[in-house]
Amino acid sequence: QVQLVESGGGLVQAGDSLKLSCVASGLTFNNYAMGWFRQAPGKEREFVAAVSWNGYSTYYADSVRGRFTISRDNYENTVYLLMNSLKSEDTAVYYCAASKIYASIDYDYWGQGTQVTVSS
Repeated sequence: QVQLVESGGGLVQAGDSLKLSCVASGLTFNNYAMGWFRQAPGKEREFVAAVSWNGYSTYYADSVRGRFTISRDNYENTVYLLMNSLKSEDTAVYYCAASKIYASIDYDYWGQGTQVTVSS
């Protein structure tokens, strides 16, 4: 049974930093590209960032490029999202996801999400 468990969310002020983690189990982690998505209240889920299976390739949504950094540790089966210079518009539930194909629009597995709230 595949499980992706996010953690690290919370309430922070604008300009602060936060680091999310997502631990994967039940799959061969280094066979999967990993991504982060988010969904704000009343909005559709949107892509945030993705990292290739070996961590060498990454890409970001325009709205977070330069502020967020995605990384992974294949020994710990964990993917991270470091979020700097947070803005109120970053408030959302953040989800990690796993895909067999890097840069795919389809992801095979999803976590339950962690809430990030940025107060202005």
